[in-house]
Amino acid sequence: MANRPNIIFIFTDDQRFDTISALGCKEIETPNMDRLVANGTSFTNAHIMGGTHVAVCMPSRAMMLTGRTIFSLENQGQRIPEAHPTFPEQFRQEGYQTCHVGKWHQDVESHHRSFDTAKKIYGFQKHGWYETCNGHWHTPVYDYDPTGKYEGDTFYNDPPIEPFQGPFETTKAKGKHSAEMLTDSALEYLRERRTAKDGKPFLLYFAHLAPHDPRQFPERLAERYNAKTVSLPENFATTHPFDNGEMYVRDELLEGMPRRPEAVQQHIADYYAIIAHVDEQVGRILDELAANGEDKNTIIVFAGDNGLACGQHGLMGKQNLYDHSLRVPLIMVGPGIAQNQRSGTYCYLSDIYPTLCDLLGLEKPATVEGKSLAACFKDPATQIRDRLHFAYRGVQRAVKKNQFKLIEYVVDKKRATQLFDIGVDPLETINLADEPEFANILADLRIELKKWREHYHDTGVVGDEFWENFDNPEKLGVWMPGSHVHE
Repeated sequence: MANRPNIIFIFTDDQRFDTISALGCKEIETPNMDRLVANGTSFTNAHIMGGTHVAVCMPSRAMMLTGRTIFSLENQGQRIPEAHPTFPEQFRQEGYQTCHVGKWHQDVESHHRSFDTAKKIYGFQKHGWYETCNGHWHTPVYDYDPTGKYEGDTFYNDPPIEPFQGPFETTKAKGKHSAEMLTDSALEYLRERRTAKDGKPFLLYFAHLAPHDPRQFPERLAERYNAKTVSLPENFATTHPFDNGEMYVRDELLEGMPRRPEAVQQHIADYYAIIAHVDEQVGRILDELAANGEDKNTIIVFAGDNGLACGQHGLMGKQNLYDHSLRVPLIMVGPGIAQNQRSGTYCYLSDIYPTLCDLLGLEKPATVEGKSLAACFKDPATQIRDRLHFAYRGVQRAVKKNQFKLIEYVVDKKRATQLFDIGVDPLETINLADEPEFANILADLRIELKKWREHYHDTGVVGDEFWENFDNPEKLGVWMPGSHVHE
C-alpha cells in the first residue's frame, strides 16, 4: 500500500472543454492547466452523458463518482445508495486516507462513507445550491463533522452572507474568494499528510465552485479579460431556432432575449477571467507538490463537471446536448501516464473510476459501467468507443457516431431533428436532417437511439414521455426538421 501513488482529483464547475490555452483557446491564459497538459494525457473528446435535472452537475457528479450511466443512478443523482460505491469510498476501503474539499452535490450519507475527513464542504443535498450559494465572496460551508450529521452549529457562513454586487465586489475585510479559500484548505490537508505517520497514501477530492456563475473574480483580472477584446463565438445566435424544452431555465435568464452581442461578450470575458483565477489556484497545488518532490508519486486528475453555452446557439446555459455543453476538460498526470499526449477517443467522465482502478491494480466493482482509458496511455489512437449517447430530461436525446451527431427533440408534442457532420462542422451550425443525401445516416443514428433506449432502460420520469411521442408521430404536432443556427 505504501508504494501506491497519491491521488488528487481537481474538479471545476461549468468549465467547457475549450477553455484551456494549451488545448487551443487563444484568448485565455491558463499556464498551470497548460502544465498539466504538458505533463500528462489530455482526453480531447471527454463528455458528460447529459442531465436528468436542470442542475446538470448533480447527475454528472453522481455518474463520475460511481462510474455509472445516467439511467443507472438513483433518481437524478441526489442520493448515492450504498449499493453504488464511489471511487473515494472504494479507495478508502483499500487503504487510502481520503479527504474532500469544496462542492458536494449529493447526500450526506454517501459523503460520510467516502471520506475520512473533509474541509470547507459546500452544497449538501439537504440544503442545495440555490439555498446556499450567494456568490464566491460569500460562500457558506460546513466544517467536517466526524458524526456525519451536519446539524445546527456545524453550518456556518464565513464571511457573513450578503448580496453580491458584481464581479469585483470589494470585500477584502469579509473573506476570500471561494477558489482561494478552498485551495487554502487543500494545501492545509496536503501539509497535514506530509507529517502523518500512518503510512497511508492519500486521495484528495478537491471540487471548486468556480467558474460557475456568479462569475466573480479579483478586479486585477478585469483589464486582461474585457468585453471589447474577446471574440463572439462563430456559432453565436441572438435566439435559438426553436423551443428546445428548456428555454426559460435559470441559466437562460442570465441574459435577456434576444441575446445582444456586446452583452454576450461581457459574459465570455467574465467567464475567461474566473477560469484564469482558478488556474492560479491550480498552480498553487502544483507548486506545493513540486516543492516537496511529491509530484513524482501523485496521480492528478483534472476535469470539469459540464460545459456551458455562453452565447453559442443563442443559449447561455448547459441544459442542452450541443458539444459546448457536453464536452469537458479531462487531463490525467502521474505514474503510468504518458506525458504531453492527447487522445481523441470518445469517453465519459464515468470512465475515470475504472481508469484509476487500472492504474492502481484494483478490481473495479461490478456496479461500475464506465470503461477504462488506461490503454490510451500507451497508444493514444486506441478507440474505447465508436459512439456516445446523451440525454437531457424528457425533451432531448442525442447520439454521436463517427463524425455525425443526431439530436432529437420532443417538446409539447412537437418534434425537431438536427443532424450535424461534426467532422467538418464542429460548431454544429449546419443542420443536414432534411438533406436527401444524408437520409441513410439519419436512419442509422435513429436506430442507435432506439438501441440505447433498450440497453440503458431509458424510461421512467425522464424517458417515457419522450419515447411515447417519438414513436408515435401521428400524435405529434408540426414536424420541425430544424434550421441553420446562423441568422
